[in-house]
Amino acid sequence: MSAICALPLSAETGSSSYDFLNIPTSAHAYALGGSGIAVISDDVSLADQNPALLGPEIEQQVALGYMHYMASGNFAGVRFGMAAGDNSAWAAGIRYLNYGSLTEFDPSGVAGGKFSPTDIVFEGSYSHDITDRWRGGVNLNLIYSHYSVYSAFAISVDLGVNYYDEEHDLSLSMVLKNAGGQVKRFDQAYNRLPFDVQIGYMQGLGHSPFSLAITARNLTRWNLPYYSHPKDATGDEQVLKSSFFSNFFRHLTFGLQFQPSEKFYLALGYNYKQATDMSSYQRNFFSGFSIGGGLNVRGFGVGVAYAMPHKSASTLMLNLNCNIWELMN
Repeated sequence: MSAICALPLSAETGSSSYDFLNIPTSAHAYALGGSGIAVISDDVSLADQNPALLGPEIEQQVALGYMHYMASGNFAGVRFGMAAGDNSAWAAGIRYLNYGSLTEFDPSGVAGGKFSPTDIVFEGSYSHDITDRWRGGVNLNLIYSHYSVYSAFAISVDLGVNYYDEEHDLSLSMVLKNAGGQVKRFDQAYNRLPFDVQIGYMQGLGHSPFSLAITARNLTRWNLPYYSHPKDATGDEQVLKSSFFSNFFRHLTFGLQFQPSEKFYLALGYNYKQATDMSSYQRNFFSGFSIGGGLNVRGFGVGVAYAMPHKSASTLMLNLNCNIWELMN
């Protein structure tokens, strides 16, 4: 069973067979390096990053998302959210993740038929304004996975808080992500969820339209080693990297945003962990970088993000948002 669970998504973190839970559904977050737990925007898609980013300012909103992931992964989702009074909001959605057609092998290494592994996530979110600057929220995820003849069911919870000082354009967040476990296992082995503690910071740079975003991830462990191919290697030789510098920056993602108005943004991100993870898979100069932008006009919003982690594979993400309340009024 372990061979079946080793899907391409696990190459990014190597922590569990549920690492797809860390892939954002928001193009805005993906453009900023794959993490957006402190992004302030009227975008219901950001709730999966941090439930405390959900608020009554979304009014009534529906969001559609699609991502072409690397070589053959295709992910899609829909989420609806709305205000619940003046200080609360809720949202619900579903994500479908398909990883393309794979060949099945038996324990002796003999190839069998084809199968298409899939994951489905049912999502529910709720948030509440604690004060005029503090907001808390919770996500509940019901996760069904089907890989060949194996299936599993798991439950995870995210708990998040956000502090937003509008006057100084400062946003601070903390999230406990993917707390939970399997209710039904694939087989007798237990596959853990990628529990994580994350801290996010986003700050406007003076009176300019630029903002800096930094997210610290994987805070439950310091050591994040990886293997790298030496430049002069002639075969499959690999070297283990685990220096202080490497471990420190593999915990961080960086983003720079240009937002001249509330209706338009451009974003650039860098994820050092993704770049170094791909050093064993023929990465290129652009590995770890992501770029994207968004436009919101008359209740309709579109966001797009692009990254090229591997020299022969890229990722494209698209979001479409519609504010039903604004269209009806």
